[in-house]
Amino acid sequence: MPHVDPFPEPSSKSSIPVRPELDEAQEAKYDEVLQYFLKLEKVPTSEKMTELTPITDDDRIFLTRECFLRYLRATKWVVPDAIKRIEGTLGWRRQFGVDPETTLTADLVSEEGETGKEVILGFDNDSRPCLYLKPGRQNTKASHRQVQHLVYMLERVIELMPAGQDQLALLIDFKPYKVNTKNTSKMPSVGTGREVLHILQTHYPERLGKALLTNIPWYASAFLKIIHPFIDPLTREKLVYSEPFPNYVPKEQLEKDFGGDVDFEYVHEKYWPVLTKLTAEKRAIYKHNFELLGCKIGLSEADLRNPNLVVPAPKTDAVVDAVAEKVEELKVNQTETVSAAV
Repeated sequence: MPHVDPFPEPSSKSSIPVRPELDEAQEAKYDEVLQYFLKLEKVPTSEKMTELTPITDDDRIFLTRECFLRYLRATKWVVPDAIKRIEGTLGWRRQFGVDPETTLTADLVSEEGETGKEVILGFDNDSRPCLYLKPGRQNTKASHRQVQHLVYMLERVIELMPAGQDQLALLIDFKPYKVNTKNTSKMPSVGTGREVLHILQTHYPERLGKALLTNIPWYASAFLKIIHPFIDPLTREKLVYSEPFPNYVPKEQLEKDFGGDVDFEYVHEKYWPVLTKLTAEKRAIYKHNFELLGCKIGLSEADLRNPNLVVPAPKTDAVVDAVAEKVEELKVNQTETVSAAV
């Protein structure tokens, strides 16, 4: 039978690369960013940062250790730039509305997903969840909801990341498909392309680990050339053109169409509810751990993703323990003395 569900976990053949330790200067810059946000009381309500409102737990849960490091790497470890970018993203997230339970819901973008033009399926060799983009399956006219759909899928990909991995893999297939809709363009406009690039590079920095592109027709090649100047140089290095996907993704989690073993069939009525439920469960674990760890800024995403997190009991000072023990002993002695006198 065809496979119709997303994979919940990476293949046993995948592994998570170990990131190099921060040097002393990098740790100092990280601590500077952390201390700034620990003292922050208000955050922007939009990307333009013209209005501020009190910080909330929705903001705090976004401000993880890994988040600060992603923005520091993206800004070449320039602390003021990283801080400004993070504040801008906090404002953008409020303005755009990324909450899957209140604003950017599964129902809102469900129609965009009916043909499987964006699908989360499997993990690559480095345990990055794979997001397939298939513009040939485009089923709607250009609109803001198309951008919302992409952001929705990006947020779900992030929720599926295993502990220790904070990047994703894009698998972009330009092959044409027969889709029963009219007046749709298989390629986004340059304006939409620039908006999407802005969102990806500004508000999801260092999230892209690898982008594999295949079946590139002449018009797609022309589009890529047009937007190429707007692509960050670091992002360009992650683009791989027309190489075999099995070089990067284990066959047991890769579609047959791309050289894998998975006979995947996209059935929206089956896939969509499973993806929604699976990511909701991951999100619930993340929020539960955030509360368990005190709703603090600067928590580790590895801890927040851990389904079996155990929080150690707080350590107390040995001297304080000894004093408390002595006080209890004096109380007992005093009680015994009073009893004897009576």
